[in-house]
Amino acid sequence: YGDAIATKLASYGNFADVTTSIRDGNPELKIAFHHAKLARLGLDAAGVSQLIAAKVGGRIATQYSVEDRKVDVLVRTQENQRDDIASIRAIVVNPGSVQPIPLSAVADVYMSVGPSEITRVGQQRVALVSANLAKGKLDEAVAIANTVIDGTQLPLSLSASVTGQSEDMQSSFRSLQFALALAVFMVYLVMASQFESLLHPLLILFAVPLAGAGSVYGLWLTNTPLNVVVFIGLIMLCGIVVNNAIVLVDRINQLRRQGLEKNVAIMQAAKTRLRPIVMTTLTTVLGLLPMAFGLGEGAEIRTPMAITVIYGLLFASLLTLILLPVLYSLFDVKKTLVKKDPVKTNASLSYSDEDRLSKGGVL
Repeated sequence: YGDAIATKLASYGNFADVTTSIRDGNPELKIAFHHAKLARLGLDAAGVSQLIAAKVGGRIATQYSVEDRKVDVLVRTQENQRDDIASIRAIVVNPGSVQPIPLSAVADVYMSVGPSEITRVGQQRVALVSANLAKGKLDEAVAIANTVIDGTQLPLSLSASVTGQSEDMQSSFRSLQFALALAVFMVYLVMASQFESLLHPLLILFAVPLAGAGSVYGLWLTNTPLNVVVFIGLIMLCGIVVNNAIVLVDRINQLRRQGLEKNVAIMQAAKTRLRPIVMTTLTTVLGLLPMAFGLGEGAEIRTPMAITVIYGLLFASLLTLILLPVLYSLFDVKKTLVKKDPVKTNASLSYSDEDRLSKGGVL
C-alpha cells in the first residue's frame, strides 16, 4: 500500500523525489511458533526464542583479561550445527528432558526476505512515504496527498495521514493563534488602564481586524502563501496599528475635557493628528520596503512578513481616519464635565492670592 500511494504521488507534478521507507532487505530465517503445541509441552515462545538465540547467535559467558583489556568469551554451537535450515530445525528446545523435542515440532522454520529497516512512530510500525515539493504551494500539495489517500482502499488494520512539514505548520498556526489572541488582550489591558475606560480601547482595537483585512488583501495581490512568518507579522500589527488610533482618540478626549462639543472635538482632532499619523505610517512602510522587495539571501522568508505589515498598516491607517471618528461619535455618549476656572467664579481674589492658591499656598 505504501508503494501504491508513492506511485500515485509520483504521477503528479507537484511532487519530486517520492520515496518510501519499505524496501526489500536481506534474506533471513523466520521462525513461526505454534503456541498451542508449546503450551501442551509446558514451554513458551519467549524461553524457546532465548534458547535459539543463544545457540545460533551466542551468549557471552565471561570475559578474558589481556593486560588492560577485557575480551568477551562468546559461547555458541558449532558452525555445522547452525549453517542451514535443517540444522536449525533440529535444535532441541527442551535440553535436559527425557524426551528431546526438536524446533520443527513446535514451529515452522522457513526462509524469507525481510524489510531493510523497521520504522516505528508511537510504538507502531509505519511505512513513511516522503516527497519534496516540486512546484505550487504546500496547501495544494497537502490537498492532493489527501485525495490520493482517500482514493486508496486501505484495510481496516491500516490508516494513513499527512504529516511532516504540513503537520508542523498546523501546530505552529495553533500556537501563533493563541499568541495573537494574547497580544490583543494585553494591548487592551494596557489601554484600558491608561484611558480609564472600557469603551475607548474597544474602539481602538477595531483597527486590528482592519489591519488583518488589509494583510489578507495584500497577500492575495502579491500571491504570497500563508505561512508562519505571516502570522508573526500579524502579531506585530497588533501593537503597531493601534498607535494611530491611540493618538486620535487621546486628542479627542483632551479637546472634550477643554469644553469642546463632541463632533467639533472629533473634527479638530482628526485635522491636527492627520499629519503625525501619516508620518508614522510612512516611516514604518518605507523602513519595511527593502524587506518587501526581497533583496539578499533568504529574502523569501522575510518578504511575507513585510508584505503583511505594510498592507495591513496602510489599510488600517486609511480606515482609522475615516471609520474611527464615526464609531467614536456613535458609541461614546458620555458627557464630559468641564471644571470652571476659579478666577471667573471668585472675582474677589487678588492676583497675589490667586497665585498663592495655584502654588498650594494658604490664604
